[in-house]
Amino acid sequence: MKHTQKTIKVDKSWTLFLDRDGVINEENVGSYITNWEEFVFCPDALIALQQLNHQFGRIVVVTNQRGVGRGIMTLDALKDISARMTEAIAAQGGRIDKVYACTAIADTDHNRKPNTGMGLQAKEDFNEIDFSKSIMVGNSMSDMEFGKKLNMHTVFLTTKHKPFALPHHLIDEQHPSLFAWANTMDASSIPCNTASALNI
Repeated sequence: MKHTQKTIKVDKSWTLFLDRDGVINEENVGSYITNWEEFVFCPDALIALQQLNHQFGRIVVVTNQRGVGRGIMTLDALKDISARMTEAIAAQGGRIDKVYACTAIADTDHNRKPNTGMGLQAKEDFNEIDFSKSIMVGNSMSDMEFGKKLNMHTVFLTTKHKPFALPHHLIDEQHPSLFAWANTMDASSIPCNTASALNI
């Protein structure tokens, strides 16, 4: 398949979808962030979110949190982490409009990425969301597949995995961190791989 590139302009009509662990906060690989005391923002993530706040009309978090379903942490603890994270981001000039979390254990649950349930919830809550004018930023292939199933532009962060060879049918861009990607948003213009959407 031939991959073609075009440039698209991001403005306030665009929506940013963010994974949480390894994107906004340091990931506890092999385990879970079970309380606020374990939550540590990734380096310069707060600066990145401040910058991105000025470019996107909506910013939402979509996160798989199977630790709740497994009984490793409580739903109240997850809600507390989400609330404190959102407050800390807002205090630094950033914004998260809403956090969506899937606590189900089964991979078949419609809300668990790469399934699209959390994206559809966001669309229901914010009906102005246009998935073709949305970007998904994550550090797992399930994030990338989630984005492509909804026809989003995808940004893969190499905070957990080694970089993939590009072009890749699920990845439009690849960067080492949220801050690094935010700094590439020169004049809100990004390259778009027009041949990368999944057929679903």
